[in-house]
Amino acid sequence: MTHRIKYGQVLRHVPIIVMGLLMIYPVLWLISSSFKPNQLIFSDPGIWPSTFTLENYVNGWRGFQGISFSRFFANSFAISLLSVLGNAITCSLAAFAFARLTFKFSKLWFSLMLVTIMLPYHVTLVPQYVIFNELQWINTYYPLVLPKWFATDSFFILLMVQFIRGIPRELDESATIDGCSQKQIYFRIILPLLVPALITTAIFTFIWTWDDFFSQMIYLSDIRLFTVQLGIRALFDPSGSSDWGALLAMSALSLLPITAVFLTFQRYFLEGIATTGLK
Repeated sequence: MTHRIKYGQVLRHVPIIVMGLLMIYPVLWLISSSFKPNQLIFSDPGIWPSTFTLENYVNGWRGFQGISFSRFFANSFAISLLSVLGNAITCSLAAFAFARLTFKFSKLWFSLMLVTIMLPYHVTLVPQYVIFNELQWINTYYPLVLPKWFATDSFFILLMVQFIRGIPRELDESATIDGCSQKQIYFRIILPLLVPALITTAIFTFIWTWDDFFSQMIYLSDIRLFTVQLGIRALFDPSGSSDWGALLAMSALSLLPITAVFLTFQRYFLEGIATTGLK
């Protein structure tokens, strides 16, 4: 009976393992091909390269037009970290207001906030571009960073609202009896307990901002302001003379920051997701 149970468990895991390998195959091919000479990238489709070379990483890191990929990585880190700080601070404040404070038309404002989640980004792209153009913010980081400091990501507000609603109100009442103001309740009671949701917000914001290509392509045209994604796109030449080795090498390196962030904070990420729906 024990052997049958073990065999049954193995058989159930085999399809999962096979599907996992199929899903991760493109990433494995990307990493493997980044170590192949250009002439073998498409002629040798195997995972294990027959010839190893680091030339692709050296050539790719040099960048182009005298600007290396270190500049692009620094730009991406700056935008991502500022976006993380903006979302963590302003979205938590907005969530605290919706979850704990009573003000006029609070339910209406909360409903309108939820409606914005349903709007595709492309619907608001043109009016946003017109506004940013009038403010002379085109070809700067302001359109990419400043909206995060005004709690524009409704998804994270909703995430934190649900988390805060799971925190007993008795803690607020006890703090009020002890003489705490709403500001002190936020900083001393809610914020420390909100850490898992804040880390979840930080991880999502970092990954989405780091991987963002469309917004950066719309608002940035100066090569000195390029991010990693725009730098990788610039390595691609539609005429067919692209340095595929350098392009794949820089693409592989671009995966390292988001992978490191997720693995480092995975425990908090799962905790934040699991406890969001508690009442």
